Amino acid sequence: MIGDDIYVIDCGDGVARQMVLAGLDLKHIRDVFITHQHSDHNADYGNLLLLAWETGLAAPVNTYGPPPLKQMTKLFLEMDAYDIHVREQDEGRPPIDGLIVPHEITHGGPVMHDANVRVTAALVQHPLVKPAFAYRFDCPDRSIVFSGDTRPSKHLIELARGADILVHEVMDLQLIDRALKFDPHAKTLRRHLLDSHTPMSEVGQIATRAGVKTLVLNHFVPGIVTIPDYVWYNAVKPHFKGRVIVGHDLMVL
Repeated sequence: MIGDDIYVIDCGDGVARQMVLAGLDLKHIRDVFITHQHSDHNADYGNLLLLAWETGLAAPVNTYGPPPLKQMTKLFLEMDAYDIHVREQDEGRPPIDGLIVPHEITHGGPVMHDANVRVTAALVQHPLVKPAFAYRFDCPDRSIVFSGDTRPSKHLIELARGADILVHEVMDLQLIDRALKFDPHAKTLRRHLLDSHTPMSEVGQIATRAGVKTLVLNHFVPGIVTIPDYVWYNAVKPHFKGRVIVGHDLMVL
């Protein structure tokens, strides 16, 4: 958030509710950025914008992300066309057509630039989902990088060079087998996790190589096992001399 303007990175399940709990006014959403097309990052993309419109959104929202973002936007509006039409007629809301402006990105580089922020993307690796992106936000008072989901990435290190804050996903290798012990798809899922995410020690090394000031851990893998904060912190901290924060929902930095 910069001033009253809200910039959203990813739209997983319940994002609108969490934003409201954080005291954010949905009608001030200005831009939305999707790192990759996995349901835990895009499931509430359409719902967030519909709810924002229902609570007073009147200015266009630009959305950015990998294909098929344009088709997703079109199909969501078609799916909810009945409700949208009724609300336009009964509640006098402005037409939602044209309020959501999707932009598909397929390669790294500059994404957008407004009076508040300059946004740059870098391709990262998260097979089989591609393209997948990390984003850098250069604001007047700080620079923030979001890794998205990725295995260790040279592109991400370059994107994060000298940033104030790096928000990076993290994986506990020792607990993957425990978490998947009774999963009938364990073999396939284990291969995906190892190919697509970054082990704890390597997250610290990435932050060091990028020269960031603060490392915030998020998107904890495996997510189906509750792991105390100190486990993540103690595994990462030896590899990074800067500040390490274990992220939590509704945390404000």
